[in-house]
Amino acid sequence: MSSLSLALRDSSTMLRRNLLHARRYPSLTLNLLLTPVMLLLLFAYIFGDTMSAGIGGGDADRSEYLAYLVPGILMLTIGGTTIGSAVSVAMDMNEGIIARFRTLAIHRGSVLIGHVLGSVLQCVASAVLVGAVAVAIGFRTTDASVQEWILAVGLLTLVSLALTWIAVGMGLVSPNAEAAGNNAMPLMILPLLSSAFVPVDAMPGWFQPIAEYQPFTPAIETLRGLLLGTEIGHNGWLAVVWCVGLAVLGYLWSTSLFHRDPK
Repeated sequence: MSSLSLALRDSSTMLRRNLLHARRYPSLTLNLLLTPVMLLLLFAYIFGDTMSAGIGGGDADRSEYLAYLVPGILMLTIGGTTIGSAVSVAMDMNEGIIARFRTLAIHRGSVLIGHVLGSVLQCVASAVLVGAVAVAIGFRTTDASVQEWILAVGLLTLVSLALTWIAVGMGLVSPNAEAAGNNAMPLMILPLLSSAFVPVDAMPGWFQPIAEYQPFTPAIETLRGLLLGTEIGHNGWLAVVWCVGLAVLGYLWSTSLFHRDPK
């Protein structure tokens, strides 16, 4: 069997293992899904009119703010779901299963690839579930074409891939599952500090650079433009650059940690 065939076979096996693990222990995924759903409902029904009036210059329209809110919530969902990847990797490292895998005649990188592919699938599925909740409470896109929907799904997948590789590195460097969850918490906090809830221009001047110069804001603005027809501008290529850069950085970091000889 060629090395490529071996890698594909073993990676698919590890992917199946991680999906079965997620199905048998759904509480972690459900807990991570609860936060974006609660934020969506809170801001839509409690703060919706007030936030819409502030952004729209006096016109209180909850549906307009809901449309503004949903792209940011979807990115928050992806950030939160990848925390589960960090926890899962840390659990594997500390429970000894990785040490057993090292003794088997399997492709070395298939273990991490299985974690990454499984996490990306969970991220996209979580975003679909949260999007379904948004549609149920009144979210509607604005004349988004089939091509724009495909690009939107592609963007969500690319963000999931980039953040998952970073989360895998955080899981590998953490001494236990609790530390992995804490180390990966910035993946959920950064969307809260972006343009997810209010435009960057509406933020205090000292805070605007924090919201603007981070990966989530261009990704959110790009997704918002694809779904709602707003101006994307330079945010499109910025989002791609951020995602590719983080994916490469996370891959190099994770693989170097994983291939390091155990102490």
